[in-house]
Amino acid sequence: MRFALATGQEECTWESLCRLWEVADTDELWESAWIGDHFYPFLHDSRGPCLEGWVTLTALAQRTHRLRVGVLVSGMPHRHPAVLAKMAAALDIVSGGRLELGLGAAWNHEECDAYGIELGSTRMRMDRFEEGVEVVARLLTDETTTFTGNYYRLKGARCEPKPLQRPRPPITIGGSGERRTMPVVARWADHWNLGFTRPESLPRKLTLLTERCAATGRDVGDITISVVVRTANRTGRRDLGEVAEEIMAYGEAGCHVAFVEALPQHSDKETKAEIERLTKACRPLVS
Repeated sequence: MRFALATGQEECTWESLCRLWEVADTDELWESAWIGDHFYPFLHDSRGPCLEGWVTLTALAQRTHRLRVGVLVSGMPHRHPAVLAKMAAALDIVSGGRLELGLGAAWNHEECDAYGIELGSTRMRMDRFEEGVEVVARLLTDETTTFTGNYYRLKGARCEPKPLQRPRPPITIGGSGERRTMPVVARWADHWNLGFTRPESLPRKLTLLTERCAATGRDVGDITISVVVRTANRTGRRDLGEVAEEIMAYGEAGCHVAFVEALPQHSDKETKAEIERLTKACRPLVS
């Protein structure tokens, strides 16, 4: 198993979030670190503070040197995909080629309704998402992009400068749906994050993905599979022995990377201790 950190950026100070990433940056167990793309907190009280994802990620990229960095995942309705492609290219450049480009259909009605962002029905979200992923991918690779869809239209659009990573930063698709998300994964994804799915559901999904990839001429082995592992619940921290057993079950089911939740603490000392306890629990599981 390989390991990434999912830290979020809600109900914490900027200083504590920076410290969390800086400490993780010193240990090669953690290959990447990710924040979210929510405008409201969703783990606790939605009225609490929550830093905007892309601006925060850009700043965190400047506070780290080794970690690959990403948003898990950027909601397609939140920004026009052409603008998102420009943002991704710029962040890949300023991070020294460390961007992992996370994309998702979005789901949080509360924050979208509050901000006047049209989220729409599940069908609308997935139709728009499918178009948006293609727009982003083509802008990051092609010299010019012309695209005519139901939601997005581009005419000779350019995205310059191109990102440092070629042909483009790896695309991570977030979501576990088999009917609509999986075809997008098979066509465009370098990495599929299934979120909080259960280990027993993985074999079926991976079998279906193998079939989808074969139909499109892709090797399923080229797609990294990951999940998010909770280290706390509403009653407090989970036992890390239990967490380790869950991670092993994911690995046996075909998962490659565990995104381990790590929440910023109130002090530098507590933050360092949090990373150290997670590192200690995960290091024996490296494969």
